[in-house]
Amino acid sequence: MQLPAEAVAATALIEVVRISALPAERGVAYPGRAVAHWTGSKATDALTLIENLPGSEQHRCGFWPGWSIRAYEESLDLPLFEAAFCFKCHEVRMHGTAVPPALTTQFFNADTPPAQALLTLFRTAAP
Repeated sequence: MQLPAEAVAATALIEVVRISALPAERGVAYPGRAVAHWTGSKATDALTLIENLPGSEQHRCGFWPGWSIRAYEESLDLPLFEAAFCFKCHEVRMHGTAVPPALTTQFFNADTPPAQALLTLFRTAAP
């Protein structure tokens, strides 16, 4: 999977969100509860894991993501990007100031060890 390289390099904090609903429109934050904040090597390791997700074909489920990450730079102002993951249809939707149009919708193989490791990270982050 491809993340916006400059945003990844600038990321100082990742907020993990347990999504509770779909947003009213594309390009706005996914509603949900922040369950963890990752910095340092934990953030770097998570981004590396995401970048190493193998691609996949599109599956149909209607896109009901359960998790998202929001990447912030040092200022913790607006997110550089948010990536919402649907492990059913193997789709990731990204938006944010650092996301070029070509990266907004991507597909990953949710049945691979890297994807299952990411899902485990998300699940262990939630209380």
